[in-house]
Amino acid sequence: MGIINLSLEATHADHGKDGLDNVERQRCPAVRVLLIEDDAEAAESICRALAAEGHDVSFEGSGKGGVTSLLRATPDLIIVDRMLPDMDGIAVVQTARSSGYLGPVLLLTALGSIEDRVTGLRAGADDYLVKPFAVAELVARIEALLRRGTKQQEMASFGGIRIDRLRREVWREERRVVLQPREFELLERLVSQNGKTVSRTMLLEQVWHLHFDPQTNIVETHMSRLRQKLNAGFDIDAIRTVRGIGYSLRADG
Repeated sequence: MGIINLSLEATHADHGKDGLDNVERQRCPAVRVLLIEDDAEAAESICRALAAEGHDVSFEGSGKGGVTSLLRATPDLIIVDRMLPDMDGIAVVQTARSSGYLGPVLLLTALGSIEDRVTGLRAGADDYLVKPFAVAELVARIEALLRRGTKQQEMASFGGIRIDRLRREVWREERRVVLQPREFELLERLVSQNGKTVSRTMLLEQVWHLHFDPQTNIVETHMSRLRQKLNAGFDIDAIRTVRGIGYSLRADG
């Protein structure tokens, strides 16, 4: 596979071999990356390398699992292995695009023919990296993809609410809404789902990084504060509670 048993020291060494340590790099802001790769050793190495760059990486070992994870929580960037045992990587990319995913997609593959690359790009991938490859090249390609899409990803909107991820600013229609960091993160998760319901469990995982239920009303308390700030001066509640499941933004909010 070309990327196995790679320690963080080796990752930095690879960067040095490619001359990146001698070049002043302007790193992109840390983002949420979804890696869909069935080779556990390769996936572990990629995750370590991207974590060393400051990115928040989630991993799925199957195509179907990757699609489920994508639909559940929209990542900023997706890395997909071309050859998956249960679902072809091309099908994963097509499903992502048909579901409305607009972020960058990088395909990894051992198939290096022009025809294979064209097929991947036409399916909706933004870039194509042939195995084996140096970790430094993977990191550089990800940075290039993120720079390319930064302006599109800085701003997001849904249901009359706009957020600026870079400046962490929020507006409802033309009114500025000042939020605390946790409140902004909650709203960002809701906006990124374009009206789909975000479960309480997902919010605990994504905002508080808790993979268990703390048996407190921490989500409900912060959501109540967010509601008060968003709804001040408006007749319609911007946030809809889906009882027993979670929350979503109203399209007509």
